[in-house]
Amino acid sequence: MQGLVQAMQTQAHTQAALQAQLEAQAQVPAPDHGGPSSMERFKWMLPPSFKGESDPLLAESWMREIGKIFRAIRCADEDKVTLATYMLHIYLDGAYKRCTVGNS
Repeated sequence: MQGLVQAMQTQAHTQAALQAQLEAQAQVPAPDHGGPSSMERFKWMLPPSFKGESDPLLAESWMREIGKIFRAIRCADEDKVTLATYMLHIYLDGAYKRCTVGNS
C-alpha cells in the first residue's frame, strides 16, 4: 500500500512539473518556418504511447523508440523535451481520469 501511495505522490509531482513546463512553453511563441511544426512531424511518425509500465526495461524501450523518431525527424534538442512531455502528459491525463472516476 505504501508503494502505491508513493507512486501516486510521484505521479502528482511529475504531473505538476510537466504542467508548469507546458504553461511556460505556451507563453513562448513558436517560430514559423513555413513548414510543418516539430509536433506535426512527430505525430506523423505515430509515436508509441507510454503506458506507465513500472518495468524499467519497458520504459527504456519506450525512450529508445521516441529517440528513433527524434533522429528521423531531425528534432532540435529544445523540442525533444516538449514532444516527450506531450506523450507523458497524454498518459498522465488518462491515469488521472481513471483515478478520479474510481473515487467519485
